[in-house]
Amino acid sequence: MSTSAEDPVTPPPMTTPPRKASVRLQERRGSNLSLLLDVSTLGAEPVCSVSTPKEVWLQLLHTSSRPLTHTLLQQAATDTNTLNVEYQKIPPNFVSAAELDVPGHMIKDRYKTILPNPESRVVLRSPEEEAGPDRYINANYIRGYRGAQRSYIATQGPMLHTVGDFWDMVWQERSSIIIMVTRLKENNEKCELYWPQPKERGTRVEEEEEDDEEEEQRDKEEDEGETGRFGRFILKVKDSREKDGFTVTDMEIQLCSERRPIRHYWFTSWPDHHIPQCIAPLLGLVEEVEMYSKSLPPAGPGPIIVHCSAGIGRTGCFIASSIGCQQLRETAQVDILETVCQLRLDRGGMIQTTEQYQFLYTTLAQYSSQLQQNQGQVQNRLITQNQQNQDDQVNIQLQNLHLDNTQNGRN
Repeated sequence: MSTSAEDPVTPPPMTTPPRKASVRLQERRGSNLSLLLDVSTLGAEPVCSVSTPKEVWLQLLHTSSRPLTHTLLQQAATDTNTLNVEYQKIPPNFVSAAELDVPGHMIKDRYKTILPNPESRVVLRSPEEEAGPDRYINANYIRGYRGAQRSYIATQGPMLHTVGDFWDMVWQERSSIIIMVTRLKENNEKCELYWPQPKERGTRVEEEEEDDEEEEQRDKEEDEGETGRFGRFILKVKDSREKDGFTVTDMEIQLCSERRPIRHYWFTSWPDHHIPQCIAPLLGLVEEVEMYSKSLPPAGPGPIIVHCSAGIGRTGCFIASSIGCQQLRETAQVDILETVCQLRLDRGGMIQTTEQYQFLYTTLAQYSSQLQQNQGQVQNRLITQNQQNQDDQVNIQLQNLHLDNTQNGRN
């Protein structure tokens, strides 16, 4: 306990134990103000008695909504005070250890207070060749656009002893896309390195006397990429390339004789508990992931796996951004409040801070502006094209009339 400037007297020794760090972590990862919610904000008379705070939370999460048109979204994104109040009213829906009836789960949780919601958590089934009980992973299925079931999986960053579980989940769910929204270290470890790193193609001075066979062998080894074993699986890097703000790595995962493609997106320009400095790279990532996902066979790909460190803050922002972009394109409006509530029903604490919530509004407002601008350009092209078609038709009619007059004159 530190001594304040106003009271220089040394305080007596502390006799009570310090507050646990885990409690502070949960406070940092979600608002606790929802405990003080006024039920009247629901805007309707309750149809049944609500006896516990949990039931109040769930009622709010199921009913809260604020649909916004393009114009209203632009206005809302600049009203930070209203957004702060709106965010603080969203129940975090965190899960307590008592609610998660999984013996020994704590050793596989990166943060002891960030636990998967029981109703939507991913359960790892034992491999067919190894009879045994189901296994635990800190991950939840997340609904997507229009409530589509299991569109995403939100999970924590793998730890040293859960890397094998992570790849078991990728294989079990037949996922083809992984999105990583964290660095490996940010002051402390945020995520274990869980995939092989691509080989560096450093510049080398070619020896004039190097024979063709040695050069061919070297090029073959480079083309094969880096390979490593992670849990039960062999992973091979096929290609890696840098984009604006993120890295795209194409891999192949192999179990026995079966091989499947995996595309890994690593977004590194997003600090923990904060927001990116630029919106464009995030929107670029959202667009690229969506385009690649649509290019996959309809029956093939499983949920898109998204993780940061705890699997709720930056992970929630990415998923909400992706859903919001689809809403704006398909319906010309977006409901960010309803989307965040839906995410928290599936995994507690999604969107960690007011700053991230405001950033979500700003991101979708910018996407809305881009969308309207693009649609305006398309409309202008269509108008120009229609005008050109009309002019062409008039010219043809004039030509036909001229021909008719010429023929009549001859007759």
